[in-house]
Amino acid sequence: QVQLQESGPGLVKPSQTLSLTCTVSGGSITTNAYWNWIRQTPGKGLEWIGYIRASGATYASPSLKSRTSISRDTSKNQFTLQLSSVTPEDTAVYYCARGPYGSQWYGYDYWGQGTQVTVSS
Repeated sequence: QVQLQESGPGLVKPSQTLSLTCTVSGGSITTNAYWNWIRQTPGKGLEWIGYIRASGATYASPSLKSRTSISRDTSKNQFTLQLSSVTPEDTAVYYCARGPYGSQWYGYDYWGQGTQVTVSS
């Protein structure tokens, strides 16, 4: 019943900021859950990026933390990802998902369909 939908530009130029929005329906992002951003590439598979909790607290993967900002708009039941200083290695399918957090993928109960983001000039 919970549905998540990613939206945002599919093409981002190198050195710029990747910005995506996850719109949630059927459940509130202010309830007790972790709302995550995850990405997938053919070579690396799934990679956890970070979360925003129901309280509004955030945390990001150490490898991406310096470039990652996650925020939310509770009035719209949306949360966002901003990944700065992108390079072609950031090209991936980006997902939002509800769950715990980290790489225990079996614990995630709802996923968006994913959106392809390509970093290229």
